[in-house]
Amino acid sequence: MPNNEIVLENTPPMAELGIIPHKSCTAIGERVNEYLLQWRQERKSDQSIITLAGYRSDSYIVDADCPRFGSGEAKGIIRQSIRGLDLYILVDVTNYSLTYTVSGHENHMSPDDIFCDLKRIIAASMGKAKRITVIIPFLYEGRQHRRSARESLDCAMALQELVSMGVDNIITFDAHDPRVQNAIPLNSFETVSPTYQFLKGILKNCKDLQLDNDHLMIISPDEGGTNRAVYMASVLGVNVGMFYKRRDYSRIVDGRNPIVAHEFLGNDVAGKDVIIVDDMISSGESMIDVATELKKRNANRVFVVATFGLFTSGMEKFDRAVEDGTIYKVVTTNLTYLTDETLSRDYFIKCDMSKYIAYIIDTLNHECSISELLNPYGRIEKLINRYKNGEY
Repeated sequence: MPNNEIVLENTPPMAELGIIPHKSCTAIGERVNEYLLQWRQERKSDQSIITLAGYRSDSYIVDADCPRFGSGEAKGIIRQSIRGLDLYILVDVTNYSLTYTVSGHENHMSPDDIFCDLKRIIAASMGKAKRITVIIPFLYEGRQHRRSARESLDCAMALQELVSMGVDNIITFDAHDPRVQNAIPLNSFETVSPTYQFLKGILKNCKDLQLDNDHLMIISPDEGGTNRAVYMASVLGVNVGMFYKRRDYSRIVDGRNPIVAHEFLGNDVAGKDVIIVDDMISSGESMIDVATELKKRNANRVFVVATFGLFTSGMEKFDRAVEDGTIYKVVTTNLTYLTDETLSRDYFIKCDMSKYIAYIIDTLNHECSISELLNPYGRIEKLINRYKNGEY
C-alpha cells in the first residue's frame, strides 16, 4: 500500500480514474493498473469514497489505439467514454520495437512517430476528460534542450504543443536538463528521480557493499549530471567525484564536438567501490571510458547506473567491459524499452518503476501532494538502516 495511505483513505478522488498506456509501454501500464486495482480493493476508506462511481473497478485502462492506413498515416481512437475522467496517458518514445507498414514496407517507429501518436490520443479525447496528465518517462527530444547557433529547440516546442492541446500535467523522469520546463512556466511539469529504486536494486543484488566514505564513492560522468550524483552521495553520506569532458571544438562529429579526454575532479578512488550515475546510457562509450579511467585510478568495483538504458550499439562492448573487469554491474530502470538481449545479461540489474508510477497516479487522483514521492530521503534512510542491520 502507498506510504501516504492514511491521507488517501480520507481524501476523495478529484474524478474517476482512467489510464491509457500507449502500445509503446503496454507492459508497464498493465502493472500500474494491477497495483491500483489491488490498493483500491484493499483500501479501508470512508464509505462515501469507496462507493464513488468507478473507484473500485475491474480495470482503469481505457481502450484506445492508433491504427495506420496502408499509406503510413494514422489516427487516434478512444473506444469508450472518457467524459469527466482524470486521464493519465503513458508513453515510451524510445520503443523502436514497434513497427508499421508503408506501402508494404515495414518501418520501425521513431520517437517522432510515437510522439505523434501521443498527440493523436490527446486529440481523440476532444476535451471530454476532466484532466489530462501525460507521463512520458524519457522526455521527448530532451537532449535537444538548448540551442547552439541555427538549431531547433524541439523539446521546448513539444512541451508548448502539449500544453496548447489541453494537457494539464506533464510528468517525466530524470530530465536531461530540467530547465527546459521554462518553456511552459505557468504549467505543471515534474521531473522524478529514481534514486531510491537504484539503491534498492543495487543493495538487493550486492550484499557486501560498505556504505561509508572509506569504501564507496559516487561519480558523475560529466559536469551536467553533478546534481544527480551529489544527491545520491548526500543521502548515502559518502563523497562525490566528477569527470568533465574535454572536447575538440574544431570539429563536429555526429552533430557534436568529439570528446578528447575525460578529466577527473575528486578524492582518491583507490580501493573503493564506485557508482557512476547518469540520466542515460546511449551507446555506452562515455560510461565505459569513465569506468576505464576509474580502474586506472585503482577503483574496486564499478557500478554503472542510469535511468534510461538505450544501448543503441548493443551489449557487446558492455560484455567486454564486464569480462575484463572494468565494469561490475549495469543498472537501469524499465522506463524505456529493454531488449531480451539486455535482460539476459547476468550483470544487468533492472529496477521496476511501475509501482512508483502507480503511487504517483493514485496520489494525484486523490488531489494529494506528491512532494514526499519526489523526495524519497526518508525511504532511502530506512532502506540503508535495514541493509546495515542485515534485514535487506
